[in-house]
Amino acid sequence: MGRIVITGATLIDGTGAPARPADVILDGDRIAAVTTRRPDHADPRRRAADDGDRDNHDDHDDHDDGAGPGDVVIDAGGCTVMPGLIDAHTHVTLGEPASNDELFFHREPAFAAMLAAFNVGKLLRAGVTSALDADGLFEIGPALRQAVDTGMVEGPRLACGVHALLTAVGGTAGRMIPDHGTAAYAQVVRNRDEMVEVVRRQIKYGADWIKIHATGRIPGRAGELQVWTLDEMRCVVDTAHDLGTPVVAHCRSTSSTRDAARAGVDLIYHASFVDDEGIEAMITNGSRCAPTWTFLANLADHGAAVGAAPAAQDLFRNEIEVSAAKLRAAYDAGVPFLCGSETGFSITPCGEWHAREMELFVRYLGLSPLEAITCATRNGAWAVRLDGQVGTIEPGRLADVLVVDGDPLADITIPGDRSRLRQVISRGVPVDLARPWPTRRRLPEETVNPYSTQLLTWDLAHGRN
Repeated sequence: MGRIVITGATLIDGTGAPARPADVILDGDRIAAVTTRRPDHADPRRRAADDGDRDNHDDHDDHDDGAGPGDVVIDAGGCTVMPGLIDAHTHVTLGEPASNDELFFHREPAFAAMLAAFNVGKLLRAGVTSALDADGLFEIGPALRQAVDTGMVEGPRLACGVHALLTAVGGTAGRMIPDHGTAAYAQVVRNRDEMVEVVRRQIKYGADWIKIHATGRIPGRAGELQVWTLDEMRCVVDTAHDLGTPVVAHCRSTSSTRDAARAGVDLIYHASFVDDEGIEAMITNGSRCAPTWTFLANLADHGAAVGAAPAAQDLFRNEIEVSAAKLRAAYDAGVPFLCGSETGFSITPCGEWHAREMELFVRYLGLSPLEAITCATRNGAWAVRLDGQVGTIEPGRLADVLVVDGDPLADITIPGDRSRLRQVISRGVPVDLARPWPTRRRLPEETVNPYSTQLLTWDLAHGRN
């Protein structure tokens, strides 16, 4: 196969530069050239008529479609060419559970690995060409990354962690978190010696990232509480950084965001209810932020359609709205923002919602569509440890490219509509989008099967509610 020459499109290159007419030439897994066109040459059907008149144009050397024998020419007239999306917060190995009960007690290693391989290809077909999967089940992540890298499994470029580190206080699963050892995505570390040992072991076995669950739920208390001390987080960060490995932290409280940043955490998920001290700490220590509103917004906006409790919908909508103003202040202060979907749950199934964070950045942060796209492309390259190699369409970059029907700067929801994806090119190879979408039957043992949704009292049975 020769090179791929994409002609006739408008280019959003991911750098934050304004959109412009341009042709893009891919040579294997590299972007070979980006040639800016005159606006009046945007329609490739006009070029043939103009060829005889090229000597009359001073800028004719700026345009060269470069197509030769064996090259594949993609006519992208009326479309936009942009970098492949980078999802900085996924959980591909979890199996899309609808509850913590399913996640902690209805998963087994061999099937979970096969299911992760089945699901990861959906990300690619949804336009995600790189993703960070910072924690998951049974240490599957690094093996999944290797399977993709070697061509055994179709999927995006991956950076992966293994278990998230938790203290014995727990995380979002409350008392399902054990007092020690591992369960589902969790590795409980009880003291500094264990923190150092586990971090080193995870890196030894292929972790690209170390994750800290800095907040968690405690039965009988509202919201998520900080469950790590500043010194404990520093211990993990220092150990990981000494081995050249970045750290991400789940922070859904004011104090946890501040202390994670002060500890040197590289990437903060959520940063819920961040205050001025937290923003200052992020700026001082170079922390980046991925609010990951997609999960919250999906439940808030569409939860009723899938049986979510109204109280949960109101809770998550409030978390976004209360956090938005301070997160915008963090963005304005210079904190780099990344887009993440928290894909991997029943609310965020694989292949469905990876582009929605851009829409939420526009709606709640007040970013322009171009700024939001930059967060989902160039800024995300750092999260997959490919900064300067992916995330922008520039000569020499790796060849991860989308062609979408329409103008995302006019409608930021377009990249999230799979019917508008005309081409997904990963590693310089077009992805077959014409295939049927992958579907499967769920095993009964994967899900919780309650006897009922409420107590069958005598009064209920006899109509005496």
